[in-house]
Amino acid sequence: MRLKRVARFFHRRAENILALMLAVMFLAFITQIAFRYLLNLPVGWASELTVVMWLWLVLWGAAFVLREDEEIRFDLVYSSVGARPRRVMTIIGALALLALYLLSMPAAYDYVTFMKVQSTAYMKIRFDHLFSIYLVFAVAVVCRYLWILFSAVAGRDDVQAGTSARERT
Repeated sequence: MRLKRVARFFHRRAENILALMLAVMFLAFITQIAFRYLLNLPVGWASELTVVMWLWLVLWGAAFVLREDEEIRFDLVYSSVGARPRRVMTIIGALALLALYLLSMPAAYDYVTFMKVQSTAYMKIRFDHLFSIYLVFAVAVVCRYLWILFSAVAGRDDVQAGTSARERT
């Protein structure tokens, strides 16, 4: 019970950070519009900040905020079969994604660390810092799919990819 409270606390903080990133992105976007069309003075940093926030917002949200039942999937076959075939599909899908992410991790790490040689045009953010969110995202996805795999192998229905809480109750 205590672990669930701690997990909820961290999930809420991840949502707070996501909301902050969305606010920063929105303010930068509005600033860009105001400077360009009202003052006839385009500002590149606002556009750059909008893109940076978008990148971080999407990957942060997918890593820490988005729940499994909120992801968009094409699950016509998955939802039309029984519990046992669903479990097998969940195991196969989790194994495939784990293999892909784990095999690509060294190359992704090499690329991110290599990008320290370049920075953004206006804000001078090093690209290795900018792209580091992908590594965080990839580790979170690996952890998530390990949990899904272990849950499916154990026969628990609490974490099944593509099945919403409403469908399970």
